[in-house]
Amino acid sequence: MAAEVRINASCGGDGTCGKCRVIIDKGSAKREPSPALSQKEIAEGHALACRTLITEDLEVRIPPESRLGKIADKERPQPSCGHLVSSAEWEERLANFAADSPFKKVCLSLPEPTLDDNIGDWQRLKRELGKNGIKNSKIDLPVLKSLPETLRKGNWQVTVTVLQQGNECKVIKVEPSDTTKTHYAVAVDVGTTTVVAQLIDIVTGKTIGKRSNFNAQASCGEDVISRIIFSTKDKGLKKLQSLIVGTINKLIAELVEESGIDPDHICGILAAGNTTMTQLLFGFDPRYIREEPYIPTTTLFPWIKASDIGVEVANHTYLYCFPCVASYIGGDITSGVIVSRMAESDRLTLFIDIGTNGEIVLGNKDWLVSCSCSAGPAFEGGGVKHGMQATKGAIEQVRIDRDTWEPMIITVGRVKPTGICGTGIIDIIAELFLSKVINQKGKFDLEIDSPRVRKGEFGPEYVLVWAKDSALDVDIVLSEADVENLIRAKAAVYAGINILIESVSLNLSDIEEIIIAGAFGNYLEIEKVVTIGLLPELPCEKFTFIGNGSILGAHAAIQSQGVLKEAETVAKKMTYLELSTNTKFMDQYISALFLPHTNIEKFPKVIDQLEK
Repeated sequence: MAAEVRINASCGGDGTCGKCRVIIDKGSAKREPSPALSQKEIAEGHALACRTLITEDLEVRIPPESRLGKIADKERPQPSCGHLVSSAEWEERLANFAADSPFKKVCLSLPEPTLDDNIGDWQRLKRELGKNGIKNSKIDLPVLKSLPETLRKGNWQVTVTVLQQGNECKVIKVEPSDTTKTHYAVAVDVGTTTVVAQLIDIVTGKTIGKRSNFNAQASCGEDVISRIIFSTKDKGLKKLQSLIVGTINKLIAELVEESGIDPDHICGILAAGNTTMTQLLFGFDPRYIREEPYIPTTTLFPWIKASDIGVEVANHTYLYCFPCVASYIGGDITSGVIVSRMAESDRLTLFIDIGTNGEIVLGNKDWLVSCSCSAGPAFEGGGVKHGMQATKGAIEQVRIDRDTWEPMIITVGRVKPTGICGTGIIDIIAELFLSKVINQKGKFDLEIDSPRVRKGEFGPEYVLVWAKDSALDVDIVLSEADVENLIRAKAAVYAGINILIESVSLNLSDIEEIIIAGAFGNYLEIEKVVTIGLLPELPCEKFTFIGNGSILGAHAAIQSQGVLKEAETVAKKMTYLELSTNTKFMDQYISALFLPHTNIEKFPKVIDQLEK
């Protein structure tokens, strides 16, 4: 971590996940014991980066499975079940938001002062702003200091950038001459795993650049709980805040270089993220989020100068974060609910964002109720021996022959496999279940006549890729323990869905639309997630995939003040159910710890597939 070398990590330095293993080729170091390494591996030079004290110069090799690759950037075809909202559809939807950005540029030609008209420079500018419909304006001190020179340099023609904050207008920049055509902002999705940034042309409303990268905080833990714990360590909070700001700075720098724009023309940043990520971005202490009664520092955020928290942009660039609902329902969900338009719909809608947490919202234009399920990192490859994020070489799709138990796999980038990403893990478990390799409890049938089904070092497992065919030169397997991890994660989400529905005295059959949000959710195959019991079995036409609702909502807010107003309204309107204190949740959870469920009759199509 001190050398800022980016490798996989999920346990925040506890030495339990084994993801940060390296090979010491030369030199020696003090290794702390860890259950993630066998004695044979230690003898071969393997070490965990997080549990090894360097005592002399070393030559260290980072194997492929420990490296953080590049995030896959690909277009998904329309799924066989459900509707994927395409890029073209999103462009059309975003165009429907009112062109009323909170950031405005107006070119003014001011009358030169005379002995008869000798008011101050700021009063002169304010008067002209009023004539152009901009009332109640105030001005930032640095802008006021440079105002006399700017007005005269532009020969009394200037472009004024104004930030509309409710009923107040703040002058954040004054430039000589007419620069109204160069007007940009950045939308940011502050994700736990991935950070996405878009450069938006405010004049046209179009996206002119998009970049993404792993959240550098991953070196401190893969999920929000690990990071909250890390924040309590000495200088931990400062480190986490620095890492997320550094990730955003890198993305903005890449966008500026790629587009060729002058970064001085970026006037704003609109961000959305879960509650913990947003607290860490601001540098707020998040420790009380995980302690009953689970309270964040704030759920509503002020407009701030982005440079005040270390974002490397001009001093006039302001930042705003979407409001959160509660400790585990953040601004990313508020953003997604708004951009999906479920809060304006008559239809009873279920909104689900599946990641390290499963955030769920149920309702329509009249009411909204929400909850969050701690799914853990299993859906993103965490807690799985050969699990990995969806980078090049990750197995993302699997089919298993029902007669021979032989697999067909597809990897990201169509290269030799290095591990299994979340969608691949769901695929494998669904296929193993339908092939009767595992039973409803996720237990392997070791009587199956196939070399792929065997008893491994850590229990029963299925060999997905033989060593000779993998990029790791070792067998890539899915173990019974891996299956159990995913069953626990999917059970939490399914239980959360049922608790929400029960809380408003409705049934699954009453749901008219299910919206799947999030980068991970965008690539799910409904047939497979239903097979394992992650989602309820409902007609295909009810499912809609919207992709990254967080970044889309941030984009919409750059275009429209109405989105910002609606964000606060929706966040205040949304009722939050705390599942950790809900006595019925554990009953629902235990019932869902089966494939697809202990009451398999809830899944008639899965029964049909098992009987084929």
